[in-house]
Amino acid sequence: MTGDKALALVTGANKGIGKETARQLARCGLAVLLGSRDPDRGRDAALDLAGDGVEVTPVQLDVTDMASVTTLEKRLRADHGRLDVLVNNAGVFVGASAAGTTAAHMRSVFETNVFGVVTLIHTLLPLLGQARAPRIVNVSSTTGSLALTAGGAGIPGDDSRRMAYCAAKAAVNMLTIHYAKAFAADPGLAHIKINSATPGYTATDMNDFQGTRTVAEAARVIVGLATLPDDGPSGGFFSDQGPVAW
Repeated sequence: MTGDKALALVTGANKGIGKETARQLARCGLAVLLGSRDPDRGRDAALDLAGDGVEVTPVQLDVTDMASVTTLEKRLRADHGRLDVLVNNAGVFVGASAAGTTAAHMRSVFETNVFGVVTLIHTLLPLLGQARAPRIVNVSSTTGSLALTAGGAGIPGDDSRRMAYCAAKAAVNMLTIHYAKAFAADPGLAHIKINSATPGYTATDMNDFQGTRTVAEAARVIVGLATLPDDGPSGGFFSDQGPVAW
């Protein structure tokens, strides 16, 4: 399937920012696996992209289901022997006030947004290590910035109901820092670059399409980090305007 093309996997890619990221990566010349928890929605998304002249391959992937992740890892190992790009985009949002947020709310959000990231990286790391210039992009959020939140920055959206989501994205940022340090210290993994990306306040179903940015604008930073040159950064947090405060 890939030939000489770099192989990219985008999780949660049957709609929104994930789907647009898959589109843009394919147009950059990568062979793209469009990950979707629901295989029918994944196929529909791939067909929709095909109608625009963009070829991607839908794959069933539930980042919260180890069996699903393992099945995909075996397929990648058998068919390709490597993975060049991993975009950890799959995410969920549970809206509740800080006082009303329960441990169950937190577990639900962290299961996908944090533990799913760890599961994918841990499982696919050997395949990423086999690539010449592997890239990992963790899709975060400006709302996950401790510095901006504590400093009272005017981050768009309803900040009264997003504590679980913000906490999960802050955790993703911490994962990015620690993975980057660990990779840099390991000669077998030092060629892997990993960064966090914030798409900005984007119009998706997660915010009832109240966002002010398009998915095309949102995907730009993700694609840029997924296709970094060898002298590009690792262990950073970026928007399409540049570095973001942790």
